Order: sequence, then C-alpha cells, then structure tokens
Amino acid sequence: MTVNVMTSKEVTKKVFNKEELFILDVRNESDFLDWKIEGENFEYLNVPYFELLDGVEEIIEKIPTDKEVLVVCAKEGSSVMVAEMLSDEGLSVSYLQGGMKAWSEHLEPVKVGDLNDGGEIYQIVRIGKGCLSYMVVSNGEAVVVDATRMTNIFLDFAQSIGAKITHVFDTHLHADHISGGRTIAEKTGATYWLPSKDATEVTFDYQSLEDGNDVIIGNTTINIAALYSPGHTIGSTSFVVDKKFLLSGDILFIDSIGRPDLAGKAEDWVGDLRETLYKRYRELSDELIVLPAHFMIIDELNDDGSVSEKLGSLFAKNHGLNIEDENEFRKLVTENLPPQPNAYKEIRETNMGKISPDIDQQREMEIGPNRCAVR
Repeated sequence: MTVNVMTSKEVTKKVFNKEELFILDVRNESDFLDWKIEGENFEYLNVPYFELLDGVEEIIEKIPTDKEVLVVCAKEGSSVMVAEMLSDEGLSVSYLQGGMKAWSEHLEPVKVGDLNDGGEIYQIVRIGKGCLSYMVVSNGEAVVVDATRMTNIFLDFAQSIGAKITHVFDTHLHADHISGGRTIAEKTGATYWLPSKDATEVTFDYQSLEDGNDVIIGNTTINIAALYSPGHTIGSTSFVVDKKFLLSGDILFIDSIGRPDLAGKAEDWVGDLRETLYKRYRELSDELIVLPAHFMIIDELNDDGSVSEKLGSLFAKNHGLNIEDENEFRKLVTENLPPQPNAYKEIRETNMGKISPDIDQQREMEIGPNRCAVR
C-alpha cells in the first residue's frame, strides 16, 4: 500500500467539516495528553514511537480499515517511519506533513462578516494553538488585530484580496504566543498600536491605544472604537468595529473568560476583570458579535470554522458572566487555574522587545495548547 501525505490545511478542513479521522499519535504519552489535534469526530490511539521500533504487529488490529488514518509525531520523521511500517502490513495511511510543529503554525482565514460600507472582517484561525487574529478591510485598506508571529500569512492574504495594511493592533501584551504585530508594521509601514499600560517596559516605538480612539481606514469611515477593558492584563483593550463586532481580546471567550494571573497579579486584577465583564460589557449592545482572541475547546467553532457569538447569548449562557457573588467570582479566577502557558515569561519579554529568540526557540516557547482562559 502507499503512504500518503496530509497537510495541516487538509486536516483543518476535516475539523471544520466535522469529518471522521483516526489519528495514531506516536509522541510520548505526556505530550499527547497535554496537546493533540482535536476534531469533533476524530478518534485517537497514542503509542509512543519507541514502542514500535520492533514492528507494528501489536497495534495492527487497533487500526481501522474503514476510516482515514493519520500518523502524527512532533516534527514528521517518526510518523513517516511508522506510516511506512503500517503500509508494509497492507494498510493505507497518511502522515502529517511537518508534524505537530506545522500544526501549531497553520493559519486559516475565514470571513466572519460584512461591514456597513461594503468592507469585510476576516478571522485568521490558528487551529492548532487556539489563537484568533483579525483583518478588517475597507476600500483597499486593512487593519490587523492580534497577529501571530507567522507574519507572511497576513501579508500574503492582504495582497490576495487587494488590501494594504495601514494599522496593526495588539489588544494586550500577549503571554501565550509571540506577536507578529510589530514585524507586520515594520514590513508595511503601518502604524503599530499597543495599550500604553501594558507597554511600560517595551523597547520600541508604538502608538498608544486609549479608551475612545477611532481609527479610520478606507475612503469611508469605519470607527474602530477602543474600549479600555482591563482584567486579563492591566492594559487590555477591546474594539467595537462598525458598531457590529466586539473584538474582545483575551477578556471574554465563547465558553470561558480571561485569566488575570499571567503577570503574577491575579489578586490585583480580579476586580478589573469583573468590572469589565459585568459593567463595561453590560453597557454594550446585546447584538454585538463577540470575536475573541482565542478559543479553548473545539466545540466553540461554528459550522464554518469561525469562532463568534452574540454578546447577549454569552450573557445568557457563559458561566463566567453569571456569577453574582463576588467572592465566588474571585475564587474562580484565582484558584484552580489551568497550567500557565509554556515559557509565558519569555514570551512576554519577547513581545516587549527585551529578548530576540531565534525561530526554533520561538517555536519551542509556543508549543502546547491555549491556556489563557478560565471556565
């Protein structure tokens, strides 16, 4: 039988379309349990590669013959060898091109809506990491929000839709992934915006985001109103785009809320987080479509692969928005938190411009799932 290659883009389409896929993950058990490719109709078998060095006979009966089979490892090499061994036993299988390293870096643009003047807003889904970036486009100009370090995707996508990037925003100083915002601004000549309260230690020039800022792109006005919304970080800023979309950063997610502890100040910031969610956001229209900077679980994806929900719906069903007792809320966001993101201190320092790790170091720093949420 032949061994096929499956790309991260092809796997992403299977996730979006809720297709069936059987994944043989040959990484160590601890790595698999910490982070894996998730799909609503995916099945898994985790057998570390070193257990298969003498052959795959013991797992043959566990591999289905009526489903697509994908072999996955960290960087590709081990999965190719296991796939070839399974092929020699008569099975038709594929391996993931580039392994989990490639899965972590894959970005998939999805259109999430139209603007009143004929523009569009796109969500760029980092499916393997749970990061969500945005591109707001109007009359040939574009704003990028919360870009990842894979900047060529944003540059190429903007070019493909005939847009020039003129502004770049980060909703806050990220701690779980390295921002590509400053790099995109440097390559395009765009203005780079960052909340000043998060930027007290940065080593580069930026334009300060303040409550009430409006940025205009295109020939007609698109108001991107900055809403100061501290809690995840002291400078966290949300954006209301076209009075229709709420880009909530890491403050509010679809099935969870932001954690306040990634700068070591959970007790100090929990009050800010509650005020943002329970007062500032309550004053906004229930009809606003919430577009967060992350998703936590695969169930948060819509049928088209996007992640969004009306604010009113979240106030009705998101547990984090419905805790009346302040002490109970404080306990939720300061105790029993999930593990902090890998190398989050180093990631923060990179985003401040204090350190400049090479590409391999950046990849290693980002390995693992999104851990910015509390639910």
